[in-house]
Amino acid sequence: MNNGWIYREQIKPKNAGLTVIEYYTKYYHHSSSQQWLERILSGQILLDNQAVAPTTVLERGQWLSYHRPPWQEPEVPLSFEIIYEDDHLLIVNKPSGLPVLPGGGFLENTLLWQLKKQYPQNEPIPIHRLGRGTSGLMLMGKTAIARSNLTKQIREHKISKVYHALIGKSDLPDEFVIDHPIGKIPDPVLGYIYGAKVDGKYAYSECCVLERYADKTLLEVTILTGRPHQIRIHLATIGYPLLGDPLYVVGGIPKTGFNKEKDTINVPGDCGYFLHAYQLSFVHPVTNQCLTLTCERQFVEE
Repeated sequence: MNNGWIYREQIKPKNAGLTVIEYYTKYYHHSSSQQWLERILSGQILLDNQAVAPTTVLERGQWLSYHRPPWQEPEVPLSFEIIYEDDHLLIVNKPSGLPVLPGGGFLENTLLWQLKKQYPQNEPIPIHRLGRGTSGLMLMGKTAIARSNLTKQIREHKISKVYHALIGKSDLPDEFVIDHPIGKIPDPVLGYIYGAKVDGKYAYSECCVLERYADKTLLEVTILTGRPHQIRIHLATIGYPLLGDPLYVVGGIPKTGFNKEKDTINVPGDCGYFLHAYQLSFVHPVTNQCLTLTCERQFVEE
């Protein structure tokens, strides 16, 4: 069991006038209205640090806090390999299955929480994200100067990120580009999930075939934009979802709804696909040295 968590949020002008129960039911679909009602009545939800009735009308600027009791988190691989470290940077090899940030039932079983324990005085902060099921290189800044500089490099597309991805048997050309826009698609439980969307944001992936096997194809993918789940969505868009991807199907559309086999809903954090952050290239934020780091992962037995 973890130690529980307090989720705090301030009421925005657009939500003034809603009741407490209306607010949680409207924005947090992972729980039913009855579950939220029980939490409010049991004192787990406070308004400006005071117990509150479900029908209390919210006002702009007030603070809501949900005091979630301790819960048992799913088991995940918690160990990770340090690839590079100095006073300003930390780069690790994140294992598949380890979430980067809290969410979706994970709090302490995350990379961020483990880093807090190992670096209590100088916590490294992720500069970019990897999906829970994605393995490989994660870049983090240990100082404010490093984080600011690296974030700017991300915005200006100056950090090169190269991935290895495994799809099924294909007749794709040796080199190709995918630039289908990616945007939010409504989801009845989560509110939205990212997917291929004509009016979404621009996304660009350069792909090349590394190996062709009898029943699968190993690709190298360089992304020049960093849209959520970009590689999973892009490859599914052209008809080749990642092998084992439980969410994205042909067309780049998420397979939403209830999964009868797992007795759960389908979410982006589900694992099973084969995607690895193989290479990172960037300029050191303090020394201005050009750095390129690689991290191998064996997807296919030779």
